[in-house]
Amino acid sequence: MIQTEHLSKTFRAEEVETIALRDVTIHVPPGEFVAIMGPSGCGKSTLLNILGLLDAPTSGRYLFDGADVSAFKERERTRLRKGVIGFVFQSFNLIDDLNVRENIELPLLYMGESAASRKKKVREAMDRMEISHRVKHFPRQLSGGQQQRVAIARAVVARPRLILADEPTGNLDSRNGLEVMNLLSELNKEGATIVMVTHSRHDAGFASRVINLFDGQLVTETIL
Repeated sequence: MIQTEHLSKTFRAEEVETIALRDVTIHVPPGEFVAIMGPSGCGKSTLLNILGLLDAPTSGRYLFDGADVSAFKERERTRLRKGVIGFVFQSFNLIDDLNVRENIELPLLYMGESAASRKKKVREAMDRMEISHRVKHFPRQLSGGQQQRVAIARAVVARPRLILADEPTGNLDSRNGLEVMNLLSELNKEGATIVMVTHSRHDAGFASRVINLFDGQLVTETIL
């Protein structure tokens, strides 16, 4: 489904150059659950941002369903991102002034779906995440675990083929973290491809493969 070939990323600020990724080649077939691990600053989130078309590599190629998307312009990246990728972040990234239903509905609005279709898909996503009873609540009225459930519902409401998760349990206690990982595992068993950045070996245990980065380079891959 997704593949990188000799991917590198360099950030430049005035005369300072920082190499975030060095010659990274990976292949994630449809339906796999991959965890990316490594110390802080090793390039994990940079790689995830490129896979999510939030950033572009400095060199190398990124293939999505066989098409080279590494040189896509922003409009092309946005179109593909909206249609097939769902994002789950450590910080939830919910909009404070929107209630649960409105937060979940956002991707469908961006895609121009009809009101009837939005209503149906939002209801299904809320039921799946067991948050229907919170439909009119705002993020500040929810626990951390509930906020992450809303974030996952928003990520999956458009039925994306690829889910990218960046430290999805980082702000949760162990019980809520386990619930979130079980939800991601269920989505993977139903066919979603998942790539997750994590520091937690426990969370990585839900994946079928672990990729370890160090200093921007892929150093090991482990099949679980």
